[in-house]
Amino acid sequence: MNNFPCVSTVKMSVMKKEKDPIGHAIADYHATGKSARLRVFSPMFDEDEIPVRTLFRPFDEMPAIEQEALKASRGSILDVGAGAGCHSLALQDMGQQVTAIDISPLAVATMRDRGVRDAREQDFFTLDGQFDTILMLMNGIGIVGSLSRMPAFFMQLERLLAPGGQLLCDSSDICYVFEDENGFIDLTGIEGYYGELTYQMQYKTIKGEPFPWLFIDADTLTQQAAAHGFKADIIARGAHYDYLARLIRRPH
Repeated sequence: MNNFPCVSTVKMSVMKKEKDPIGHAIADYHATGKSARLRVFSPMFDEDEIPVRTLFRPFDEMPAIEQEALKASRGSILDVGAGAGCHSLALQDMGQQVTAIDISPLAVATMRDRGVRDAREQDFFTLDGQFDTILMLMNGIGIVGSLSRMPAFFMQLERLLAPGGQLLCDSSDICYVFEDENGFIDLTGIEGYYGELTYQMQYKTIKGEPFPWLFIDADTLTQQAAAHGFKADIIARGAHYDYLARLIRRPH
């Protein structure tokens, strides 16, 4: 399993094009059907690469977890960190009403050109409105960045979810990264929560700013949800330590 964030970006404000490597990669692939390497750096891992084509995949090429999330979506839908718009386009094909947001201006322009009817250059944490389903796919809840930002995340979720609404998000438990040859998880020397990482992306000569990213295990997400008035149910599990969760408000 690759250990990189798979949505456009996590920065807390709209991006400038000269600092938007994934946006340039998306725009190039949309225009030509190919792109250069989208490189990913992290102090904890060797250099990695995001296959840009995967950001354009149709429904039948999506992992089962993502397909399950799209089929479970209902009402007015918010697609957070929508990237090239693959999930939004699949939802539109299903006849659903979806709003796609991303802070990459190049990604948003690409989504609009591909036919996403409501694509907005917008940060999740400053968005207004109400939605019946909020989607955060491709490790999308990683935009929270750290466990310390969970209160702000749940406060915004409370504002954005319509009565009876749901958040559908996927993530991965990366504890396996710290597994030794005997199967023992050794977190010695890890400061803070082991799923809190830092990344930086580069496309051609365009290098983005470093940003925090959160991989949260299912038990920790469930605990965090309960502490903030939500109930988390794990509704699907993947083959690579990944899972799909549904979060709803607990009755008062």
